[in-house]
Amino acid sequence: MILYEYPFNERIRTYLRLEHLLQRLGMLVARTDALDHHFALQTLFEITEVGARADLKSEILKDLERHKQTFSAYRGNPAISEAALDALIMRIDRCYAALRDDEGRAGHALGHIEWLNSVRNRIGIPGGTCAFDLPAYHDWLHQPAARRQADLAQWASTLACLAEPVQLLLQLLRETAVAQKVFATQGAYQQSLPQTRTFQLLRVWLDPALGLIAEISGNRLLFSVRLLRRNAEGRLEHAADADAEFEVHLCA
Repeated sequence: MILYEYPFNERIRTYLRLEHLLQRLGMLVARTDALDHHFALQTLFEITEVGARADLKSEILKDLERHKQTFSAYRGNPAISEAALDALIMRIDRCYAALRDDEGRAGHALGHIEWLNSVRNRIGIPGGTCAFDLPAYHDWLHQPAARRQADLAQWASTLACLAEPVQLLLQLLRETAVAQKVFATQGAYQQSLPQTRTFQLLRVWLDPALGLIAEISGNRLLFSVRLLRRNAEGRLEHAADADAEFEVHLCA
């Protein structure tokens, strides 16, 4: 199944972008080719750029505190495992403390490495990281793979206080999913959302055998899914002839 996720607010949109970049970074660092490590470094810069949003840190801290209060209220409930609850609250506390105690914005420590700043300034320019422009970077790319991996792991560790809480918050959000099977008629589906709950994330699971692509739009009142298909020229067009079943998860 192919998963499409659609955030209903800007905060979750930012969390998903960070998660996407962090997953990419982990995959690239694990490889050994110098070209993979070039794109790993580029991804590292992208994470610091997304994480530099002025209000992001305070939003994450508020989310963590809200979750802690919610889960703390479950203490004494016989249907809840106290050990599992304690482990989760301890993890929330650890994430909260690490992020709160980290001074400055995400990846600020990388700003003290002069040649990394030079790479960051030129990596967005087509061909801007050629050897004649950045000889120190060219030399780094020719170091043994283990040396480059160690450097990347050290630089990525400066983002751990941001990465772990984002991953935890998205995990907790996805675990609230209300799943349902729905049916799109003539390639379109629309559903109103109840006002008794505030949904933050929509997850759509689509069978790849259908040969369709899900285009999602929505707000706090409703969401719609349009099924698209590539035509002979490769352009996307509305699959008006497609009646298809798929699964949606609403996360509050």
